[in-house]
Amino acid sequence: MLPFWIAVQFLSSLPIRLPGMPEPQELGRSLLFYPLVGLVFGSVLMGLNLLLSGTPQLLHAALLLAAWVLLSGGLHLDGLADSADAWLGGFGDRERTLTIMKDPRSGPIAVVTLVIVLLLKFSAILALIDAHHSVGLLLAPVIGRAAMLGLFLNTPYVRAGGLGQALADHLPRQRGIQVLGMTAIACVLISGWGGVWSVVIATAGFYWLRKLMIQRLGGSTGDTAGATLELLEVLVLVTLALI
Repeated sequence: MLPFWIAVQFLSSLPIRLPGMPEPQELGRSLLFYPLVGLVFGSVLMGLNLLLSGTPQLLHAALLLAAWVLLSGGLHLDGLADSADAWLGGFGDRERTLTIMKDPRSGPIAVVTLVIVLLLKFSAILALIDAHHSVGLLLAPVIGRAAMLGLFLNTPYVRAGGLGQALADHLPRQRGIQVLGMTAIACVLISGWGGVWSVVIATAGFYWLRKLMIQRLGGSTGDTAGATLELLEVLVLVTLALI
């Protein structure tokens, strides 16, 4: 179960303490549990949604969004902000883009991007609450984290060394493909046509984002993986809110 706890520690703000520095093989296997961590997130959000039943809808949606951000510790939002800054400030240059991603400061484009993404997520959550379609709170975190697994499976990692390289190098690829397939099937079984549309739209969004990464960087980084997660969560929520 150590790879699962590694995944929980890496993807959440939950107070998980590992017994020591994991072996590279354990780091790689932890990617297989990313969709399961998404299931944990979604279950917490759906439970909170039930507890908030009867709360004014705007406050209801705001509290769910706040809990969502707190669960992840804002880690992936940080990746989205860094990616947004780098994509604009990099002027199409690979090395400049990678350098800007390392800068901890956030520029105006990062702030605007975060506001837009959080506003879309809030509005979609509000629409799902109004439609009594809370399954979106489960599907979005599962699909978003499955996308990170997918990115490490089929996209080169462009920063040599470090944690991301260990994840990419030691990921059991055949099992990773199986986990993605089972995740897609589970989404369909849970939500029917909503699950089908969510998987199809998220897959299309994933490959569009991957294409951008390949064109600009030749692969992905930890920041672009976090950005992919956030953007696909929004895409799934908006899709479910519209159908």
